[in-house]
Amino acid sequence: MRILLVEDDRLLGDAVQAGLRQAGFAVEWVTDGGAAEAAVGTETFAALVLDLGLPGRTGLDVLRTMRAAGNRTPVLILTARDAVEDRIRGLDAGADDYAVKPFDLGELAARLRALVRRATGRATPTITLGELVLDPAARTLTLAGAPVDLSAREFALLHALMRHAGQVLTRAQLEEHLYEWGQEVESNTVEVFIHHLRRKLGADHIRTVRGVGYLLPQQPEA
Repeated sequence: MRILLVEDDRLLGDAVQAGLRQAGFAVEWVTDGGAAEAAVGTETFAALVLDLGLPGRTGLDVLRTMRAAGNRTPVLILTARDAVEDRIRGLDAGADDYAVKPFDLGELAARLRALVRRATGRATPTITLGELVLDPAARTLTLAGAPVDLSAREFALLHALMRHAGQVLTRAQLEEHLYEWGQEVESNTVEVFIHHLRRKLGADHIRTVRGVGYLLPQQPEA
């Protein structure tokens, strides 16, 4: 799951990025409002963690610009401003959740997972598709009740396909879930992980749409 972190405090940003990566997120980190607006204008993210006190354009400026442009990406505001009035302004500007510094990284990760669930219309923490049951928080997968051992990137790839069941995801879209900015991507990376998943789950679970990408059907085939 790809997250944009917007935080100008280098020490805090480094800690948040490391903590969210450990929780299974792919995290892109920028340190000012202008860079955040450029990122959300050209890239797709599952959610944003947005500081309010940014140099240049503030977090509220970024949030208002996003919402005015019709960008509905879930936003969690992260700030030291704990006054009720500040929370109201952030929520009224279009934020979906609010965390006040200092905070617990485990809680932050849980809040992000909850935001993404709500954005995709899911009430439960697990994703169920036929005999597949994936738990993003516990980072576990079962097939017909039996646990399936996946590597971190196999899990990330399957998570993306299950979140978008019934939709074709291109190789470029899947690469975004596997890698962060600046990481080198080999040309056959997605194909290799798809092959690994098919070997573990069965060849029929993931379809290839020739010339387009891959999908998991919304309903299992009879």
